[in-house]
Amino acid sequence: MTLSLFLLALLAEDGMGKLQTLIQQFITWAVGAGGNIIGAIIIFVVGRVLITFLKKLVARVMSKKKVDASIQGFVKSLVNILLTVLLIVAVVGKLGVETTSFAALLASVGVAVGMAMSGNLQNFAGGLIILLFRPFKVGDFIEGQGVSGTVREIQIFHTILLTPDNKVIYVPNGSLSSGTVVNYSHESIRRVDWVVGVEYGQDLAQVEQTARRVIAADKRVLENPAPFIAVNELSSSSVDIVIRVWVNSADYWDVYFDLRKAIYNGFNEAGIGFPFPQLTLHQAKS
Repeated sequence: MTLSLFLLALLAEDGMGKLQTLIQQFITWAVGAGGNIIGAIIIFVVGRVLITFLKKLVARVMSKKKVDASIQGFVKSLVNILLTVLLIVAVVGKLGVETTSFAALLASVGVAVGMAMSGNLQNFAGGLIILLFRPFKVGDFIEGQGVSGTVREIQIFHTILLTPDNKVIYVPNGSLSSGTVVNYSHESIRRVDWVVGVEYGQDLAQVEQTARRVIAADKRVLENPAPFIAVNELSSSSVDIVIRVWVNSADYWDVYFDLRKAIYNGFNEAGIGFPFPQLTLHQAKS
């Protein structure tokens, strides 16, 4: 019996006996409802503790089995959502709502929400595709959807990237799985390229010899594949020399900046001039 029914009965009946009966029924209902509420609170608290314990247990088991970090993040997110849904069903059932009716209602709501959130379902499927075909994994530096960064975590709906300047980017899995992704960490070695302009009239043999000497002094440069040096272009004010070397992927940026400085210093020591824009003006005779 609810409070509204109790008030209606109180106004309709004047007899003290009827009033006492209604009060007794209300007290009985309140005691029963209070017990259900307390039971639901206990189930919720215990359920949250169990969910936390199970999440840690799953994480510990996957870590012990050396499951890939990409799969670990996805599984932990999925386990958390599934266990939370089960806990909600248990709490609602304790409150007196029929779980079968609630499950049917939840399924209907799920269909409606699924239609409204089709993008998230696409992201979920995209996450499964990423884990299945593994175009990248946690720790890889990737570029996709106009952003780039190191993969920190692959969740159910999003992949989390950490940029070199320490910004966190959430990229939807659906777009990553269906779009172009550049993985800079997939291969163990990478090629570093420089284009250096020298003045016209320079001895190209000396230029190549100097460049090879500078390259050989850096032990991070791999001997195989061998470094490559050639004339890249005869531009308007310079002879452009292309220099290509191979390094371990982890050394890419250090070698890129260090050797650029070393090439500049080495060319200066060898007397090789660098061109700069010049403008010659001819004055017409009157």
